[in-house]
Amino acid sequence: MKETVLVTGGAGFIGSHVAKHLLNIGFGVVVVDDLSGGFEENLPKGAEFFQGDAGEAELIELLFEKYNFRHIFHLAAYAAEGLSHFIRGFNYRNNLLTSITLINAAVNHEVKTFVFTSSIAVYGKNQLPMTEEMVPCPEDPYGISKIAVEHDLEAASKMFGLNYVVFRPHNVYGIHQNLGDPYRNVIGIFMNQIMNDLPLSVFGDGLQKRAFSHIDDVAPVIAKSVLVPEASGKVFNIGADEAISINDLAEKVMTTMGKKVSINHFPPRLEVKDAFASHEKVRKIFKLGNNVVSIDQGLAEMAEWAKKTGPRKGKPFGPIEIAKNLPPSWKKLC
Repeated sequence: MKETVLVTGGAGFIGSHVAKHLLNIGFGVVVVDDLSGGFEENLPKGAEFFQGDAGEAELIELLFEKYNFRHIFHLAAYAAEGLSHFIRGFNYRNNLLTSITLINAAVNHEVKTFVFTSSIAVYGKNQLPMTEEMVPCPEDPYGISKIAVEHDLEAASKMFGLNYVVFRPHNVYGIHQNLGDPYRNVIGIFMNQIMNDLPLSVFGDGLQKRAFSHIDDVAPVIAKSVLVPEASGKVFNIGADEAISINDLAEKVMTTMGKKVSINHFPPRLEVKDAFASHEKVRKIFKLGNNVVSIDQGLAEMAEWAKKTGPRKGKPFGPIEIAKNLPPSWKKLC
């Protein structure tokens, strides 16, 4: 009998790809997603779907009674790092307390492995390249919520023997990304703006650098982590090595989409200037090569999908909890 796993956020971007790879490996997959940022059309064929909040203890308990999950892949989150300053209560309820509900269930039902997607937001600034041995120093509520979950998993492991694997992905892009989200996923935002004949929105001078990671270099590794005993109890950066500026990214996206638009530069946000990480650890443990999807190849694939999908109209986040210092371009959305 094949093992059944729970994937939270499995109708979202990374979660839907992880669910697909889990099915390909041979697992049964149950997805829980509230569709706040995901879409049913993202769900891979063969996954069983339950629309609901992964933080609802009663729902999770009912699903455990029915499926007796052996592994949990917790990918549900509201990953708007910059916006998290202004939605602090929502951020901690959604990203921290939901995770604790799932950790409780994992301990009570003796789950074999709890796989958690954290973020390189836990590192903070001036730690380049970011390595897993560095002391985390997050600068925003999103990063704080992620490192809190990491610490809780470590505590649950010591107290109850819960096996876990933590991944810190960064700037992941590709097919199934929510093109309509106005607060996160800059590549999706750029493509959506281009399809709507709008100028691209860039915070600051655009010289800040990020390493953009294609989904095919991230999701398969997360999916197979429960089959790699050496990964248990470890934290891994995962993603691309090469960082490029937001200005260069904007030019690449316009070239790939086949349309030139203007660029609006807004006041800079309070965020890390440059962010890129080392991936030696994950390559060693998972025996990965260096053949990652190039940014040009990945953008071409995503652009083809985006044009078929068409522009999406995103919904403003509400309610904003703190309006003070909210970027002007975001105030217009409220």
